[in-house]
Amino acid sequence: MRVAVLGSPVAHSLSPVLHRAAYAALGLTEWRYDRFEVDEAGLPGFLEQLDVAGQGWSGLSLTMPLKRVVIPLLDQVSELALAVDAVNTVCFTADGRRTGDNTDVPGLVAALRERGVAEVDSAAVLGAGATASSALAALGQVCTGEITAYVRGPERAAQMRDLGDRIGVKVATAPWERAAEAFRTPLTVSTTPVGATDHLADAVPPSPGALFDVLYHPWPTALAAAWSRRGGTVLGGLDLLVHQAVLQCQLFTGVTPAPLAAMRAAGQAALAG
Repeated sequence: MRVAVLGSPVAHSLSPVLHRAAYAALGLTEWRYDRFEVDEAGLPGFLEQLDVAGQGWSGLSLTMPLKRVVIPLLDQVSELALAVDAVNTVCFTADGRRTGDNTDVPGLVAALRERGVAEVDSAAVLGAGATASSALAALGQVCTGEITAYVRGPERAAQMRDLGDRIGVKVATAPWERAAEAFRTPLTVSTTPVGATDHLADAVPPSPGALFDVLYHPWPTALAAAWSRRGGTVLGGLDLLVHQAVLQCQLFTGVTPAPLAAMRAAGQAALAG
C-alpha cells in the first residue's frame, strides 16, 4: 500500500519518518510512504494522475499550502475539516473516491492533554492561517472562557471571528502589535512562521502558563526557549506532528492504536540528527 505527504516546500517534512516508523512497528512491511513537492497549481493534476487502485494508494498527508485548496477537489469532507476550512488527510475508498479529514484538531487536543493541559479558563492564538484555524477549534474543547486571536490586519481578524461563529467558540481579536498580552492567559498557541515571535521572547512573564509553539525546526524557538527558562510548560511542533500522525496512521491502515512511542522516538532521532 502507498501513502505520501504533499506540500511545497516538503523536503523538511518529518511525516515520512513518523509513518515509516509506525508501519515498521506494526509489521506492515508492504506499506510505503513517500513525499512529493506539489504546489497549489500542481495539486489537481497530481490527484488526477494517481492510479489509486492499480498502485494501491491508501491516502495522502497534506501540508502547506494545500490544506485549503484541496477541499473543492474532494468527493467528501468531514464536518470538522469543513468547519476549520483545512484538510490535512485524504483517504481513498476502494472505488477511488477522495475523502478529506482534519487530524490537526484532535491531535492538538491529545498533545495538550498528554502534558496535563486539559482545561483552561482563557487562551490565546498567535496567527490566523490554516493551523490557527485548527488551533482555535482545538481550544474550543479545552478552554471554558474567551479565546483571543492576535493577528495582522482587519481581514484576518474578521476571518477568525467568523470561524469562531461557525464552530461555536467565543473569539475576540487583537492587533499583532499587542501579541505580548497573550502571555497573560494560561495557554498560548503560536501558529506563526519561523522568526515571527522571536521579538516576543523578552516579554515572557516570570511565571508563564503553557505555550504550544507549533514549529519544530529549528527548535527550540526563541520564544519557547525563553518560556522554558521561566519555568512554563512548553509543547512544540513535534508534539502536534506525532499526535496528528497517529490519527492519520489509524485512518490509513485501519489499525488501532498506532504506535505513538515508536513514532515519537523516530521524530526525536531525526531532529537530533
